[in-house]
Amino acid sequence: MQVPEDLHYTEEHEWIRKTNDSVIRIGITDYAQDQLGDVVFVELPEEGSEVSKGDLLVEIESTKSVGEVYAPFDGTVKSANQTVADSPETVNASPYEEGWLVELDVGDGYDDEGMLDAAAYRDLTE
Repeated sequence: MQVPEDLHYTEEHEWIRKTNDSVIRIGITDYAQDQLGDVVFVELPEEGSEVSKGDLLVEIESTKSVGEVYAPFDGTVKSANQTVADSPETVNASPYEEGWLVELDVGDGYDDEGMLDAAAYRDLTE
């Protein structure tokens, strides 16, 4: 199972990469995509939509079940990865690179308190 060292993780199996001072990229972990099985559909939010921490952000349907990704912070959807909408299997093939889901502009609201580092996330999933 891949757990890149440069990311933060949630206990809900999401990863977060800070791309600049106010924007974060969000996806699901290798562990999460493996648990879901073959992803067949991804419903993304509209760009420009406002979300609050805890709001449903993305729905991921697989051959086994439906997974939900919740907003880890308040913010505005800066971009949604159209590649995963068009080719949902990208989430399985490349969860940390091409299979990212959403970029969220969180202003100065990013706080990694409560986030897991790679070692803590590995402990959670082992």
